[in-house]
Amino acid sequence: MKKYLLSALGGTALGLLVTTQFAAPLLAQEEGNQTLYEQLDLFGTILERIRANYVEEVDEKQLIEAAINGMLTSLDPHSSYLSADDAADMRVQTRGSFGGLGLEVTQEDGWVKVVSPMDGTPADVAGLQAGDFITAVDGQSVMGLVLDDAVELMRGPVGSEVTVTIAREGRSEAFDVTLVRDTIRLTAARVRTEGRSIVVRLTTFSDQTYDNMAAGIAEQLEAAGGIDNVDGVVLDLRNNPGGLLNQAIYVSDAFLETGEVVSTRGRDPVESDRYNATPGDLIDGKPLVVLINGGSASASEIVAGALQDHGRAIVVGTQSFGKGSVQTLMPLDGDAAMRLTTALYYTPSGRSIQAVGISPDIIVEQPQPSPDAEETAAAGALRTEASLRGSLNNPNLSDDEREHLEEQRARAEATAALRQQDYQMAYAIDILTGLSAMNVQRGAQ
Repeated sequence: MKKYLLSALGGTALGLLVTTQFAAPLLAQEEGNQTLYEQLDLFGTILERIRANYVEEVDEKQLIEAAINGMLTSLDPHSSYLSADDAADMRVQTRGSFGGLGLEVTQEDGWVKVVSPMDGTPADVAGLQAGDFITAVDGQSVMGLVLDDAVELMRGPVGSEVTVTIAREGRSEAFDVTLVRDTIRLTAARVRTEGRSIVVRLTTFSDQTYDNMAAGIAEQLEAAGGIDNVDGVVLDLRNNPGGLLNQAIYVSDAFLETGEVVSTRGRDPVESDRYNATPGDLIDGKPLVVLINGGSASASEIVAGALQDHGRAIVVGTQSFGKGSVQTLMPLDGDAAMRLTTALYYTPSGRSIQAVGISPDIIVEQPQPSPDAEETAAAGALRTEASLRGSLNNPNLSDDEREHLEEQRARAEATAALRQQDYQMAYAIDILTGLSAMNVQRGAQ
């Protein structure tokens, strides 16, 4: 009898325990739902009070859109609500042609911060720089505005003027810059040859980027007479604000034979993705240098991080921007959309880019040219044995050797001239030249 009683008591205790285990989460969920419903009721009450009592008649649709945008922008600087017009503008931008000033911006401490000016655009021509803060547009302060509203102030008809007030590190006072709005047509990739180095300048990651880059490299290789006649490639990602994830993967894959390019991890592990390289290297393993700076963000950082982690490239320049979050564009009713941060990027070694960025292997600042830089360079060029009056010629040089020396001298002079215009680029080309020479010596051995 005692056994049955104990069993019965045990069953009762177990039943109480199981009931408690299941009831606690259910009660918590119910309380959470109740709080949510109370907050939604509060929202409805405030909306009705505004409609009934505000000093002027209000547009309910604008109020609700502003509330939605406020909710999203409270999460992080990159989540936002896009009206039908804004969503259409974003789709156009990823195709590489749109109207505006040519600025990629974000928000920091309530101010609009320039991530990067885009090459050849009004902002670039006017001298705006990555890291500048825009404090006012046409005299109207942007403090307190959500980012989309601040950007809207800078939009306008092509050919019209807009004055932005800039606060810049190193300058004690803010200053005004007047720009003329223009149609922004971005060439995603520009490829040229400097000496024996191919320079690939990527301005954005639109749906044209990889195709433009691949075609440009192929054209330059053909002009050079083949891959054996180039030292390598400089991939210039400075002031590239990013863009499409798939294009960043394609560009990275273009120089990798195998391995992970990037992974994305969201709150739900099921939503995480990993992207791997496929066989094939556009430049057959030739040396690669990647240039970055504080205006290199998002997709640019994915490329730099992937090539750096695999030891495929030497990264040169200054610390990148540190935008390592993934935004998903979610369509809404009425052609509107929601841009929501859903994951973070990770480089192949597992580094998160977010708020950290990519650290260069070699830190190279872009110095401001001094007024007498050209005179100093010219004076230095004269201090050689051959420049001395009455110096002896070298009778042991053959015509081919003399021609080779002249070619080397011409390349060195061209690099010196480039150093005055773009020190970081000249530095990158010097690295390629050195790596190429080292590879030739290894091959000979």
